[in-house]
Amino acid sequence: MKITRFEDLECWQQGRILTNKVYEITGNGAFKKDLRLSGQIQGAATSVMANVAEGFVRRSDKEFSQFLFIAMSSAAEVQSHLYVALEQEYVDKRRFDEIYEQAKKAGMLISGMIKYLRSKSTKQTRQPDRPVNQINQIDGIDQTNQIDQTDGIDRMDRIDQTTK
Repeated sequence: MKITRFEDLECWQQGRILTNKVYEITGNGAFKKDLRLSGQIQGAATSVMANVAEGFVRRSDKEFSQFLFIAMSSAAEVQSHLYVALEQEYVDKRRFDEIYEQAKKAGMLISGMIKYLRSKSTKQTRQPDRPVNQINQIDGIDQTNQIDQTDGIDRMDRIDQTTK
């Protein structure tokens, strides 16, 4: 499958799931009344999706990677805000774990995309006039299935282990 739209990227799709889960928990009870925290966590979740999309339409892999780093940082921000929500009893442990893992999954997929773009940039330099939607075509071979979006971020795994 050739990726031609940001909606085709699994990391964007997982960011969208994360955003929907965050909006579910912030729309109820005491969490809804904490406007500052609910706005912060909603903004961070939305930022995951938005930065993947914005980076995708940029003209270079370097710019795309910069936006992906921001998206990955936003996923970590969601995780941090979840601790506050848990400690304030806005969410129970089950929902905390569910959304925390979704943020981790989105971050790992984004990290995998960053690693792919970095490895690709050492193999070839994209032509300035080459459309971004052709990033998966290298020498006439569809590279889409060779993107390992589950490569993950070792640092997030280490951080996750220290929080349990």
